Amino acid sequence: MTTARRGAALLRRLPALDWIRIGLLVAGLLAVFTGLLPATEAEDSLRRIAPLLLFIAAVIVLATLTKKAQVFDTIATRLAIVGRGSYVALFLLCVAFASATTIFLNLDTTAVLLTPVFLALAQRAGIAALPLAMTTIWLANTASIVLPVSNLTNLLAAGRVALTAPEFAARMWAPQLAILAATMVFLWVLYWRRGRRGADRYVPAPPVRLEDSRQRALFRVAAVSCLLFIGAIPFVGEHIGYAAAAAALVLVIAFAVLDRGALRLSLVPWRLLIFVTGLFLVVPTLSIHGLTDVMTAVIGTDPGAEGAFRAAAAGAGLSNLVNNLPAYAAGETAVPPGNHDQLLALLIGTNAGPIITPWASLATLLCLESCRVYGLPISVRRFALHGFGLAVVAVGVGVLALLVTA
Repeated sequence: MTTARRGAALLRRLPALDWIRIGLLVAGLLAVFTGLLPATEAEDSLRRIAPLLLFIAAVIVLATLTKKAQVFDTIATRLAIVGRGSYVALFLLCVAFASATTIFLNLDTTAVLLTPVFLALAQRAGIAALPLAMTTIWLANTASIVLPVSNLTNLLAAGRVALTAPEFAARMWAPQLAILAATMVFLWVLYWRRGRRGADRYVPAPPVRLEDSRQRALFRVAAVSCLLFIGAIPFVGEHIGYAAAAAALVLVIAFAVLDRGALRLSLVPWRLLIFVTGLFLVVPTLSIHGLTDVMTAVIGTDPGAEGAFRAAAAGAGLSNLVNNLPAYAAGETAVPPGNHDQLLALLIGTNAGPIITPWASLATLLCLESCRVYGLPISVRRFALHGFGLAVVAVGVGVLALLVTA
């Protein structure tokens, strides 16, 4: 009876987002059991995402333990020190740090780990928190274009168009630079300039001190593990999940030896894994029963500029209505196999566009949750208006850069 009561109490404490994730997985399983999704289709879908699930789990464990080793905190504090009280310098350094984290360690790393680090830095240095928060919220999405590892949607798209990591980067570097430039302009004008941030200069926070030899050892192992994983990205191709797992395993072993108490099952991102698994059962079911026809009518099949802009607009619009992962998965089924530019334009829309509504991407949700925990209020109306402006410009210049460099 006590166990049952504890279970019921645990279920009552689950946040709404967890109920959505569980409901999505249950709906997907029901679709398979009832025959709405044929077993062969379900098997193909799960086989396709199995390497992605390995990558997601491994890179989140790697990033979480890297944060516990104080690598992110040290870098963020050092950025503030290097900035020497100049908001212009701090802006450029924070943009570079958040962009690099998103590009090389996945947008969810920026959302889950870098947002609280930046907010804590704001408290320590007396820096306005909103500019730092919006930097991570926007760059977690808009900096996730250039490498397959940057975003789950990229991994799906790279497999669809058969591009290795260097080939993918060679195709997407121009859209990424254009989108980053647009993001920086919007961030500076709306949040970082003198009239918005509320101060001329800031006082740099004191550096992070690693108190003993165990902390220093974990810091070094974590830093080396991340660098090795980043260095392996151009060479491992579709086996990126194994590279992330190997880097995470090295760090897990180091923590097992030096700080075993930090190793918990909660390190594994179960919620995200449940969400992705359910998603890739539900979306194929909906696609079979009419969603593909709807998306084909919206996106069209034109392989040229019109088709690219239509796909990007549809991806961005649907992302803000439902979420970018189902938006990409649904849009992908409507794009003809040979329309590579149209598929990559859809990717730009679903990566750079989900910054208008709070639920448009998981990264946005996670960033906003960190802001709530830190007591930082963000106006939903202003968030939507500013996000709409950036989404229109960023997606537009990104697709244009894609077509110009084709």
